[in-house]
Amino acid sequence: FKAYRMHQVLIMPRFARLTIALGLAPAVFPVDAEYYFNPRFLSNDLAESVDLSAFTKGREAPPGTYRVDIYLNDEFMTSRDITFIADDNNAELIPCLSTDLLVSLGIKKIALLDNKEHSAEKHVPDNSACTPLQDRLADASTEFDVGQQHLSLSVPQIYVGRMARGYVSPDLWEEGINAGLLNYSFNGNSINNRSNHNAGKSNYAYLNLQSGINIGSWRLRDNSTWSYYSGSSNSSDSNKWQHINTSAERDIIPLRSRLTVGDSYTDGDIFDSVNFRGLKINSTEAMLPDSQHGFAPVIHGIARGTAQVSVKQNGYDVYQTTVPPGPFTIDDINSAANGGDLQVTIKEADGSIQTLYVPYSSVPVLQRAGYTRYALAMGEYRSGNNLQSSPKFIQGSLMHGLEGNWTPYGGMQIAEDYQAFNLGIGKDLGLFGAFSFDITQANTTLADGTRHSGQSVKSVYSKSFYQTGTNIQVAGYRYSTQGFYNLSDSAYSRMSGYTVKPPTGDSNEQTQFIDYFNLFYSKRGQEQISISQQLGNYGTTFFSASRQSYWNTSRSDQQISFGLNV
Repeated sequence: FKAYRMHQVLIMPRFARLTIALGLAPAVFPVDAEYYFNPRFLSNDLAESVDLSAFTKGREAPPGTYRVDIYLNDEFMTSRDITFIADDNNAELIPCLSTDLLVSLGIKKIALLDNKEHSAEKHVPDNSACTPLQDRLADASTEFDVGQQHLSLSVPQIYVGRMARGYVSPDLWEEGINAGLLNYSFNGNSINNRSNHNAGKSNYAYLNLQSGINIGSWRLRDNSTWSYYSGSSNSSDSNKWQHINTSAERDIIPLRSRLTVGDSYTDGDIFDSVNFRGLKINSTEAMLPDSQHGFAPVIHGIARGTAQVSVKQNGYDVYQTTVPPGPFTIDDINSAANGGDLQVTIKEADGSIQTLYVPYSSVPVLQRAGYTRYALAMGEYRSGNNLQSSPKFIQGSLMHGLEGNWTPYGGMQIAEDYQAFNLGIGKDLGLFGAFSFDITQANTTLADGTRHSGQSVKSVYSKSFYQTGTNIQVAGYRYSTQGFYNLSDSAYSRMSGYTVKPPTGDSNEQTQFIDYFNLFYSKRGQEQISISQQLGNYGTTFFSASRQSYWNTSRSDQQISFGLNV
């Protein structure tokens, strides 16, 4: 007998082995890795756990209303309460920005309207405040820094209206609170005189009251004085209240103007300023940014790349900005009182520097390109003495800045016995300084019934010398023909006279003759000059002189002054 070992062999088809191999292989699929915050770190009770799902997607704060600083193209604009909502993916916060808010920040309203096609492509509703800004304006974006509470808006320059430095939207202006105010100034003395010829005691007191009330947009102001004197036995006592003026005024914001009702003064830009009671409306620079006050030239230049532009005047930095490649314009330089050449430095991204000089001189009538300055007054003349009447009159003046640093201007004064018309031109000549020239035609009926017609020609010149720090601030000349008079002359009730001011009781005080006038000696020529010189760190010295001559007399008035400002 022979034993055999039996071996069992399992034979499987090839496709069956492949199936088993695939079944034993680990399953691998591509998946996105996500961060997960375990809510149990905050609470062991799952029922009280906070929903942190939004923070796993990068959102740093919950939806709500936040007080944020708003920046437009890296420039601070304002602080506002802004409502934020979560986007559709609950991953980001979207600021709700109304059209009115965007326009107040300087974004062109027409750009928001013209981008409706872009909004339609994004399938968003029109004028939706909570629609992402990039869906309302092509290539725009927003970024919210939760830690700094900064909301940054990036908007292409083509959609942003050019605003001067310091511009604040009128929507953010406030009238102020209703309030009353009172300013006063008081002084007095008591003198006991023991001299034999004038023994006795004298008392003197003076009070100046400036009061006011603010109600809504109106401002009521009043100025009154009180004087008291009691002298020795041979003098008369006095106790007198005197009303100086009362006026009410309010701003007219859309016109950047101010309305004044009551006692006021006319503008002295073209005609001599006079006191009057009535109504006045005039443009006011107080409603403009500081960078738009007064006159300053427009600077033009070309940057090869993104460049930093800085401007110096009289050795001081007065302006700095960053400009993109290509031509640029700077028209919001702060004005200097009488000019001073501008040194413009253009520092390119590669470190290269360009320097150019812009001559800058100014005279009072010059206005920035595009700006209109006007004033209109009507009422009755107030003289403050009994030598003149109170004729009713109307006065208007207008100045407008043109391109090329030109400013045409003119005005008129019309009363029953007086009519005057003015026309002039001002120009910044650059390297050669600045000048203005005007002529006034006046027709006057004087107190004696005689009629006169005359002309007055006025010229003003100003020049700054950057190299030496010298400013010829004003060099003016006025020539008037013999028949020329002003509005104040026409108000006199007689051809010559004066006011007698008696002594108040002090034996040492003399009778005074004031307000002297003589219409037979009308003004003829007037010359004046004012020069200032910088002394480095030691200050500025100045000199001024003037001379006034008259018709039918060799008498003239001269005045000279000299000083040092440290």
